[in-house]
Amino acid sequence: MRLPLTLLKMLFNRTTLWAVILVLIVFAVMISTTDTSPTWIYQGF
Repeated sequence: MRLPLTLLKMLFNRTTLWAVILVLIVFAVMISTTDTSPTWIYQGF
């Protein structure tokens, strides 16, 4: 079951590619920053 070429061009155009790359970068930043505990919260205790 192959998709038509026009549908593939519609799904994988440059704007969609940049949006997917941006979402992956945001997820990578969120995963890497939530791993560390915020030490500034515990400084007063």
